[in-house]
Amino acid sequence: MTTFVDRVELHVAAGSGGHGCASVHREKFKPLGGPDGGNGGRGGDVILVVDQSVTTLLDYHHSPHRKATSGRPGEGGNRSGKDGQDLILPVPDGTVIQDKDGNVLADLVGQGTTYVAAEGGRGGLGNAALSSARRKAPGFALLGVPGGLQDIVLELKTVADVALVGYPSAGKSSLISVLSAAKPKIADYPFTTLVPNLGVVTAGSMVYTIADVPGLIPGASQGKGLGLEFLRHVERCEVLVHVLDTATLESDRDPVSDLDIIEEELNQYGGLGNRPRLVVLNKIDVPDGKDLAEMVRPDLEARGYQVFAISAVAHMGLKELSFALAELVGQARAAKPKEEATRIVIRPKAVDDAGFTVVREDDGLYRVRGEKPERWVRQTDFSNDEAVGYLADRLARLGIEASLMKAGARTGDGVAIGPEENAVVFDWEPTVMAGAEMLGRRGEDHRFDAPRPASQRRRDKQAERDESDQEFDDFNPF
Repeated sequence: MTTFVDRVELHVAAGSGGHGCASVHREKFKPLGGPDGGNGGRGGDVILVVDQSVTTLLDYHHSPHRKATSGRPGEGGNRSGKDGQDLILPVPDGTVIQDKDGNVLADLVGQGTTYVAAEGGRGGLGNAALSSARRKAPGFALLGVPGGLQDIVLELKTVADVALVGYPSAGKSSLISVLSAAKPKIADYPFTTLVPNLGVVTAGSMVYTIADVPGLIPGASQGKGLGLEFLRHVERCEVLVHVLDTATLESDRDPVSDLDIIEEELNQYGGLGNRPRLVVLNKIDVPDGKDLAEMVRPDLEARGYQVFAISAVAHMGLKELSFALAELVGQARAAKPKEEATRIVIRPKAVDDAGFTVVREDDGLYRVRGEKPERWVRQTDFSNDEAVGYLADRLARLGIEASLMKAGARTGDGVAIGPEENAVVFDWEPTVMAGAEMLGRRGEDHRFDAPRPASQRRRDKQAERDESDQEFDDFNPF
């Protein structure tokens, strides 16, 4: 059974916003007490958060579809809907987020680092929030905005200071087990290590992490064996350590040729040419291994490598190696640029930025693109004439009608708002009033202008008394 996964494709969906409510307050002797529809709740976000206790992407390998909860719709009595809960997805430190085309969206390094993978939709406004001095009784509410959808690729790149590279069974797992408290699986056959192992080493006052990168064989950079699966874990390491087997039983191998082959694979993978390197000649506890180490050491030092002859099993030469690695790690950390506080960049919109574009396509269709008009269209209930009229008013105030006229649009031309796969298409009628004309201007209900029954009865009685007094005055000449 797979226990370690470092690359998965994840399908995330944020929660949709709740619909607004269209309601009118009613109580005894007050049948039309005004709009009291509440707003819909916003949908929950999908957020990736670095968690140091998580070391694999296995959970997302088994469950690649994740969805946040949606907001609840608004209710009468000015009761707003409940917001959807954000979905928090913990990921290991060093997770790189990419889109399906391979573009890097975020590089999550450090405990608590977050990335919003999908943003929840806005809740729709209720008719109480839509009312104004001119629109006293809206008979409609806005719909909630659907939540965002995104397909992303999560790729884990181990965060370590030192990477141990070399042929299978060269002793990398044994070395990391004696330098640190890591307990990797160790056996005398190739590909014992199927996952990267990570350990913490203390050398004097320096503390650094060391990773065992398995599966490097000839052709690894082209996908042969397990190399391509784990070469990505070398990218974040500041120091590379070649672990060479001086007691191999294969007649066609020797430490120098092993080094050349692994270097060629690293060069073909790319991006690792400037990393400091040192060479470890392992298994000198074996007599033939010690002789071979002494034979090849001058050749390796002539190439400029710092060479250490050790035995991970017999714990020989480990102290010198750990302090040498600590020195290289310290130099690499000192050479790094100091981290600066994140600057807040404010990018104001240009004065002539209308927030939308109008483009005439080859088939004569006029397409409108922009964040506001596309969101307004999604929030409109097209079965409600008054809501459609409200949308027309908003689009006109934004300047879309003027832009359409400037672009050459005529009455009856097709206009599409939104992308091709999810657009609202209609015939443009700029001079036709939209909305509920039966109620007068949009949002006005003449029933509110009618007096209440009790007041009307008092007025009728007062008119009768006035008429009676007038008749008496006309009859009595004095």
